[in-house]
Amino acid sequence: MKNAHIPILGFAAYSGTGKTTLLVKLIPLLRESGLRVALIKHSHHNFEIDKPGKDSYRLREAGATPVMLVSSHRRAIITEFSEVSEPKLDDQLKELDQSALDLILVEGFKAEYFPKIELYRASLNKPLLFPNDPSIIAIATEAETLIDNPPALLDINQPQLIAEFILNVFLRS
Repeated sequence: MKNAHIPILGFAAYSGTGKTTLLVKLIPLLRESGLRVALIKHSHHNFEIDKPGKDSYRLREAGATPVMLVSSHRRAIITEFSEVSEPKLDDQLKELDQSALDLILVEGFKAEYFPKIELYRASLNKPLLFPNDPSIIAIATEAETLIDNPPALLDINQPQLIAEFILNVFLRS
């Protein structure tokens, strides 16, 4: 990723594995360690972050792009893509101000090549992404799952241990 100026770590898995659930628990643990963390989430849906009838929605529908919505609490920039195509992570990294960050976590973009932790639940009856993806640096799974020669094996139900892996292994390598 040529546009990653700081460490970037992905969480890759099939839908329903618990990526967001894990990240919601993991992010506060990383922040408690003093890390400034951003997140990029890939969505396969045509989402709306503003609501029909609101001024920002109406202005975007009128053709303004980007639209920046700002309050005393947050800022959102909504940009319409001129062509409908699958987004590339490196292009999105160009748009993210990384100067005040220590780590970028990524949910999704599992087909792209960058360091990732695979989340795997045998009960979903989906195949492992590992070993077909050499960018997977660890697999977080239930303790009873047997995987041949994993790069590192983590307990998906122990976010504290995953945070320790990120802090003591990933960020130090």
